Amino acid sequence: MDKEIYKQALTVFEQIKSIDQNGNEFWSARDLSKVLEYSEYRHFLPVIDRAKEACENSGQLVSHHFEDILEMITLGKTAKRELESVKLSRYACYLVVQNADPAKEVVALGQTYFAVQTRLHEIQQMDAYNSLGTEEEKRVFLRYEMSKHNTYLAVTAKNAGVIEPIDYAIFQNHGYMGLYGGLDAKGIHKKKALKKSQHILDHMGSTELAANLFRATQTEEKLRNENIYGKQKANLTHYEVGKKVRQTIKEIGGTMPENLPVADNIKTVQKKLDIKSTNKIVPKKSNDI
Repeated sequence: MDKEIYKQALTVFEQIKSIDQNGNEFWSARDLSKVLEYSEYRHFLPVIDRAKEACENSGQLVSHHFEDILEMITLGKTAKRELESVKLSRYACYLVVQNADPAKEVVALGQTYFAVQTRLHEIQQMDAYNSLGTEEEKRVFLRYEMSKHNTYLAVTAKNAGVIEPIDYAIFQNHGYMGLYGGLDAKGIHKKKALKKSQHILDHMGSTELAANLFRATQTEEKLRNENIYGKQKANLTHYEVGKKVRQTIKEIGGTMPENLPVADNIKTVQKKLDIKSTNKIVPKKSNDI
């Protein structure tokens, strides 16, 4: 990464960051729209809508990351007026810049900034993962991370030309086929005797979730860093990354993911854990990314 470019992004986006009364960082949508060079806030609203949709598709609560607020705006030298705005979490900002106009140089800076911040947060969270004592806690943690990174992957794949839902399903299957020795989602369901209504990720143990998380994060990074474009190239990239993860598992003598046991539904596990445990595993909403 170009250190000078990151330094520019750091300065611009750090300057508009705020801290609320609970000590949580956030960004004003109106401030962010100006930095991203949108001439009028109303032109920025569709970007926010797309970001909310991406957030919802990831299985996370939109209200955890996008909070409608009234913001006091200065008009002229002395006049002030309350206008509608949105209080954005760091994760929300990530989704916003990924859905903003890619032709703007400052948008590219924003993508760099929030991608780096995301990675730093991931590293910090490794300590949190290592402190978890049970398989159930590790599963909940990794399932949350998987949901989050599937959002990143979907946005990056879209930027790479994987637009339609059917295309994204094919793209996802290529990742599975690489990791699962040729099995696509349907094949994994059959191999593990899962019902059609059962989500594959919800029935993975921590080892299998970790392998899929590595597949997703590395594919997203490769697509973005190498500026890969085109459905076929994106599919091949996902397949190759999945295949390399599989090879790594083989080299260390691990069990192939398709042969790992089916775990209880993650939703059942979440209900078993008490509130205190859940708060330890899943970050508080304002700091989620």
